Parts: sequence; structure tokens; C-alpha cells
Amino acid sequence: MASDTAPARYPVNDAVPAPLVLDGAPLLAVAPLRVYTCGITPYAVTHVGHAATFVWADLLASVSKASGAKAEVSRNITDVDDVLTAAAARTGQPYDELASVQQFQFGRDMEALAVARPKHEPKARAHVASVIRLAAALLTNGAAYESEGYVYFRGTEVPGRAGLEVDEARELSRAYGDQHDVPGRESEFDVPVWRPSAEGDPAFPSPWGWGRPGWHAECAAMAVATFGSSVDVLVGGSDLASPHHAYQAAMVEAATDVTPFARATLHVGEVRQDGVKMSKSLGNLELVADLLTRFPGPVVRLGLLHRDRHEPWECEDAVFEAAATTLDKLYAAAGSPAERADAGSGRDRVLAALLADLDVPAAVDVALAEGGDAARYLLDVLRVTERSA
Repeated sequence: MASDTAPARYPVNDAVPAPLVLDGAPLLAVAPLRVYTCGITPYAVTHVGHAATFVWADLLASVSKASGAKAEVSRNITDVDDVLTAAAARTGQPYDELASVQQFQFGRDMEALAVARPKHEPKARAHVASVIRLAAALLTNGAAYESEGYVYFRGTEVPGRAGLEVDEARELSRAYGDQHDVPGRESEFDVPVWRPSAEGDPAFPSPWGWGRPGWHAECAAMAVATFGSSVDVLVGGSDLASPHHAYQAAMVEAATDVTPFARATLHVGEVRQDGVKMSKSLGNLELVADLLTRFPGPVVRLGLLHRDRHEPWECEDAVFEAAATTLDKLYAAAGSPAERADAGSGRDRVLAALLADLDVPAAVDVALAEGGDAARYLLDVLRVTERSA
């Protein structure tokens, strides 16, 4: 896996840095910047939608380090999930065996894209006890209730805090697998923190009987187990903003009485194929491993980053062909023999662009205009210094 050290060629900014700003939220860290990234469910990995999120999270950490503010990253693995269980059943494999194989492939793909190994990589199977503790805290605080082997989180207020109308929240909830036709639930927006397991499902002992965690609760519990009651940046694809991140934050806040759960969020625009969101459920995937047979890792990485991170985009070869052209221009600019007298200010302007909501296109424009040291600095911070991977 790629190194997680700061850009090697240049020292970090030794002056008091400007804050990293994400969607208007300044994040000048006085301690390590705690970054929690919602990771993979390990089946059918790694597609470009996955990769886009994790490359952006890696850039966040790299920019933070370059500015002198160390980032501490956690990226979970959801290896207890009904879609994983179903995928394993279709292949005739135990779910944990399929998960292990897919995690290995995911690691290779991330290395090819120069994504640094996170400091923390919690796995749902190893944090079942954390989910049980979360459920107990929610029950104690009156934010959850028991019913027929389930522990339900009271989620009536979650759609409103996410800015959703009821019909929109209902549609999103069903699209992402939240159950609606189950017994004993007080509200359709109550979601399971713990649920009983049928034969063939992963099952673990709990005070409420043998069962398994709910999806939103897994991420909430793993985040708390890693960082405590809050994080600085919560990272995921734009599709995770609701319902997943909304429920995750609501659960942690209800269990700990600490708000907000996340000081800022980094939600990456969805990746599309022929105008439709790329997803495993639809099967319209472009796998990173296949893309890497046509383009080297640094080109793929720059193709994922050289854009407005909020906007959805179409995954097509033309995107990466353009990235290859831009990368060649950056290499040429970096190799320019002439250095400006104020080379340090060129680096500062590159960093300033990146600190302003991770504006990679603006930073590229500065680097190409300045050339020399500024271009070399940007290549280091973007982690695209090698021509091939």
C-alpha cells in the first residue's frame, strides 16, 4: 500500500497555515484532523465510484499534511452486510471468505492509485461489541426501543435534519435497503441498530438474542470506537449523505450527547455510466482493475481529482485521456529549467488553491502558469509524481 508520509520533496508549511475550508467550514486543526471515511462493503470491488471517494479522502489528508496539520484517517470495511451475504451465497462461498478476497483486491487497487493506507481500518465483524454498546446507550437515553429481537433507533426526526421531505426520505430509505415492512416499529423512519438473524445470516450473541448489526449502526459504532464522540471530517459519496450519514450522525449524537458529530463533510459527486449512477446493484460498473489496463495509475488518479468534487460526472475514456494530457503538461512544467525568483510564493498559491475546498483545477492552473517549483510541489501533493504505476 502507498506510503502515508507527507509530500517528500518539500517541507510542510512552517508558517501558521490558512485553514482548510470545506463547503464554507474552516478546519484549522489544533490536533490531528480526524477523518472518517465510509469504506467498502467487500464484494464486487473496486469500481470507479469507490475509487473516487477514496482518492478524494487521500487528497484531503495530503493537503492537510502539506499545510502542517496532520490528518488521522479511518476507513472502515463493512464486512457484515446482507448484500455481502447474498453475494457470497450466489458464489457458494462463506461471506467472510469472499470479504477477505475482495479486501485483498481492494488493497491492490488503492496501491495502484497511490492511496495511502489509513491509520485505522475498522471492520464491522470486529466491532459487533461496539454496536451492542451503542444500542445499550441509545436505549438508556430513550433514543431507541426493543421489539421482537430488534433494537430500533427512533428516526422520525432524521429526514427533517437532512433537509428532506417525507416522500423523498421514504424513497431514499427504501433505495438503500432500510426495511419498511417489519413488525413492531413505531415509525417507518426507525431503523435497526440490532436485528435478529435468520438461518444463513451472520449471527452474534447479544442481550436481545442472536442477531447482527444494522448498517447505519455499524458505521456509527466504528467511528466512535476509533475517534470518540466526534470527527472533524466525514467522507463518502454524495449518495451516502442521506440516509446513511444522517442516521450515523443522529445515532452518535443521541448516544453521546455531543453535537455535532462531524464538523464538516466531504461528499464526492456521483460517478455515472450513460447518465445513470454507477452502482453494484445496477451492475453498470467500471472496475479500477480494468481501467488500469488502459491508463496508468497517476492518470486515473488525476482524472478522478481534476474536477469540481461536488458535481456528478460521466465515467468515460475521454476523461482519462484529458487527464493524461494535463499530467504531461504538469510534468513538462515541473521540468522547466527556469525558476522564478519567488518560487516559494508559487508553492503558496498552489497550496492556497487546494486549501480552498480542495480546488484541484485552480491549483493545476497555478502550477502550469508558474512552472518549475510550483508544478513539482503540486505533483507531490496530488501524489502523481510517477509517470506509471
